[in-house]
Amino acid sequence: MLMRTDPFREFRELDRLAQQLMGTGTWSRPATLPMDAYREGDDYVMAFDLPGVTPDAIDIDIDRTTLTVRAERRPAAKDDSVRMDLSERPLGVFSRQVFLADTLDTERITASYDNGVLTLRVPVAERAKPRKVAVSSGDRPAPQQLTG
Repeated sequence: MLMRTDPFREFRELDRLAQQLMGTGTWSRPATLPMDAYREGDDYVMAFDLPGVTPDAIDIDIDRTTLTVRAERRPAAKDDSVRMDLSERPLGVFSRQVFLADTLDTERITASYDNGVLTLRVPVAERAKPRKVAVSSGDRPAPQQLTG
């Protein structure tokens, strides 16, 4: 259900590796947000890894068929007496833009956040679900169209 529009995926992987080595994302250049996407029944599901992010730091926007997820992992408040010896968990802004197929019902997206994973469910539009079509023969009209 995702429309593949990234012919430079390998370059994006190199960019992701460079971001890990050089630092965190900023509002003008956010780090890539890892995700899984799959179909489950009549829903298209996307799961984004956001460990250590509070729900109020997550922003989800939809513009027609473009879904944008943006989140910010902020540093934990520390007392002046705390001296950091090692800091490997990335902080900053993370973002992912996903181009959805027009066969998804973007009016009914739901979002939940549990154990550091943001899960978005997008129902498949009724018009995109499989259905049977009745066939007419000669002067005899077709029976009413069947659904399901």
